[in-house]
Amino acid sequence: MNFLLLLFALPIATIIIASVLETVLKSPIAVAALTFAIYLIVTFAAFDASFLVYAILYTILAFVSAVITRAIMNLVNDDDDDDIIENGCGCNNNNNSSNNGCGCGCGNRNVYNRYYR
Repeated sequence: MNFLLLLFALPIATIIIASVLETVLKSPIAVAALTFAIYLIVTFAAFDASFLVYAILYTILAFVSAVITRAIMNLVNDDDDDDIIENGCGCNNNNNSSNNGCGCGCGNRNVYNRYYR
């Protein structure tokens, strides 16, 4: 077996593909299951049974990469939501709108207050 492929190319490809799949599937367990299924097929189609150990290791790597990607995406999404004023529909009640403070129907203001500072 080519060790450069096993120890360099496939782990990097696994990390990249797991990160992309996590943004689509939004489930680290689903990413790991799909990765294991793909590597299981590759194990018996292209390699021998000894590659099964690498398939399990790559599945663990895919799961860890998906969890890290999910944590980063949650962190990024939480930072974006800090500028929204939340009182129902995310509208500011102090903008002289005609909704009498119900939180919806913001008059002429957008949901994001950061553009009007």
